[in-house]
Amino acid sequence: MREHADMYDVRMKLAALALSFVSMFCSAAFAQPADDPAKLQSALDRDKKILQDWPALSRYAPDNAKLAPPAHGEHRVVFMGDSITDAWIKRSPAFFEGKPHIDRGISGQTTPQMLIRFRPDVIALKPEVVVILAGTNDIAGNTGPMTLDMIEDNFRSMVELAKANHIKVVLSSVMPVCDYIRPQTEHRPPAQIIALNEWLKDYATKNKLVYLDYYSAMLDDQKMLKKEITYDGLHPNEAGYAIMEPLAEKAISTAQHH
Repeated sequence: MREHADMYDVRMKLAALALSFVSMFCSAAFAQPADDPAKLQSALDRDKKILQDWPALSRYAPDNAKLAPPAHGEHRVVFMGDSITDAWIKRSPAFFEGKPHIDRGISGQTTPQMLIRFRPDVIALKPEVVVILAGTNDIAGNTGPMTLDMIEDNFRSMVELAKANHIKVVLSSVMPVCDYIRPQTEHRPPAQIIALNEWLKDYATKNKLVYLDYYSAMLDDQKMLKKEITYDGLHPNEAGYAIMEPLAEKAISTAQHH
C-alpha cells in the first residue's frame, strides 16, 4: 500500500509541475498589452510560421528552383549558416557579386534546423564547397537546450552528407561575443564557444576538412569580440565582414585544392 501511495504522490507532483509549466506558457503568451493587437498578431503569425515550417525550408525554395546547375568550370560555393551568414550578402554584397557564392543563411537558426534543410539548400545546388558557420544559436538555446555532444552530432551529420555527395567542407569556428554594447556572454558563455571551437578544429583535422578560424582574428586583448567590428556584441558590422572575407576566400581555395 505504501508503494501505491508513493506512486500517487509522484504522479500528483508531476501533474502539478506540468500545470505550472502550462500556466507559465499561457502567462507569457498573453502578456501582450490588450491595446496592442498588431504586436499580438505579429507574434501569432511568427509562431504559426515556425510550427508549419520549423527548419524554414520555404525561405530559399523559390531561389533554389530558379538556380541553374553549375556551369562548366564554375566553382560554386554555398554558405550555410545563421544570421551572420544571412546578413553577409546585405552588409557586404560585393563579396557575392560576380562570384559563384550562394548565401543560404537564416537568422536565428541552429544546427538541427540546418541539418534538415541541408539537402535542398546545399546538396541540391551541387556546390564544389560548402562553408558551414553555425553553433552560436545552439549554445544560446534558440531551439531548446543543447549539449555540446548534440551540436557536434549535427555537425557530423552535415559533414557526412556533404562528403557522400562529393562536396568539400569548410568548418568555421563559432565567433566570439562581447558585452561592450549589450549583454551577450550570459546566453553564449565564452567557455562553451571555446570548447566547441576546439572540437571543430580537432574534428576537421581528423577528417581532412578545412577549419576556418574566424574566432582568433576577431578577439581583442580581453579575449572578447572586438568592439569596433560589431554593432551588438554578436553580429559583425562591415568592418567585421572585411576581416572574415579574406579568411573565407583562403579557406575555400584550400578546400578546392585539398
